[in-house]
Amino acid sequence: MEFATIFVGVLAVAGFGLGFWEAALALILGSAIGGITQGILSMRGPKYGVPQMVLSRLGFGYWGNVLPAGLNAVTAGIGWFAVNSVSGAFALNVLTHIHPVLCLLIVVVVQVVVAFFGYNLVAYFERYAFPVLTVIFLIASGVILSKAHPGASHSTIPGAFLLTFGASFGYAVGWNPYASDYTRYFKPETSKRAIAWWSGMGLFLSCALLEVVGAAAGTVASVDKAFDGNNPTGGFTGLLATPLADFTLIAIALGAVSANVLNIYSGALSFTAIGIKLPLSARRAIVALGFGTIGFFLAWSGLHDAGTKYQNFLLVIAYWIAPWLAVYFCDLLLRRNPDETLLFATRRTNWAGPVAMLVGMGISIWLFSNQTEYVGVVPKHIGSVGDLTFEAGFLITAVVYLGWHAIAKTGRENTLTA
Repeated sequence: MEFATIFVGVLAVAGFGLGFWEAALALILGSAIGGITQGILSMRGPKYGVPQMVLSRLGFGYWGNVLPAGLNAVTAGIGWFAVNSVSGAFALNVLTHIHPVLCLLIVVVVQVVVAFFGYNLVAYFERYAFPVLTVIFLIASGVILSKAHPGASHSTIPGAFLLTFGASFGYAVGWNPYASDYTRYFKPETSKRAIAWWSGMGLFLSCALLEVVGAAAGTVASVDKAFDGNNPTGGFTGLLATPLADFTLIAIALGAVSANVLNIYSGALSFTAIGIKLPLSARRAIVALGFGTIGFFLAWSGLHDAGTKYQNFLLVIAYWIAPWLAVYFCDLLLRRNPDETLLFATRRTNWAGPVAMLVGMGISIWLFSNQTEYVGVVPKHIGSVGDLTFEAGFLITAVVYLGWHAIAKTGRENTLTA
């Protein structure tokens, strides 16, 4: 539970100009799809006992998996780290009036220290942070919803619904590359249905609830002024009474730390899935300190115009994760019960995966991307299409991957000797 989730809903209303009910529908749909994919991905964790990006080798081969694992290491260890650090720093700044950069440094140091010591400390931290965050966010959410004006007038930009859908999907599936990172600790005989249900539903409910609350906040009078400033976190808590606002600011800071210790830890797992072999302590130190340092400077640059940069980031996440999901699910369709030896054979290749993913990303971004850094061919001429990049990327990648293996009559091997 973190402010970055709430801000997705704020963008839908205050940024894209949707009405509350339209925004809620788009946010719920995007979160639901991300929850479903999270549940499916989580099921293999107990059986194989490896991180999600190691399982990704089935569809990409050992070295071809460098593409998604590298992207995820950067996205998780640097990108999400920067996003959440900014919201935590903003919260600490409003609460203490310390300079934003110093607040950012404090938040970053705490996150890196916790992540450095690995899963046990992460689990311990999350166990106690979760109930505190839940109670505070539920109370704050109730207050915000009571002040909302669902029927407030709005000025919708072209393609706003699909942009919101893409942003909420991007936020939810941002957790997909971590799916088995933690379910792998369950016993192999654990119910797959239970794993899928609780993993998927947990992601869906936390995203959908907080994003809808963000959309509700976006309907409050003068919200544009509140959220267009240099501190959107302060704009949100400014809608609350002082005692509750202070507790919410603390919760936002804790939420940023809670999310980022997972981002750094899973970023480290993705980094090692690339095939670089180092002792566990050395890998954790390099990733936590290296990514933390880079993430700090990236977050520093994001202290200005945070809303627009966050919107672009969410869409970019969907641009690469959707094609990756297409490869993973197509391989799951073809290869029902693969042997674990396929995960660690360095000479095993499956070039259909990286090629299909690159083709899907390239064509879909060229045609359908719709953000401030680049507008694709289609939305440049037809703005009402919004941003269809992740949908097109998924379909194109799936067609290329399945077509490759249909022509080559491969892709169904469950063992190295098959």
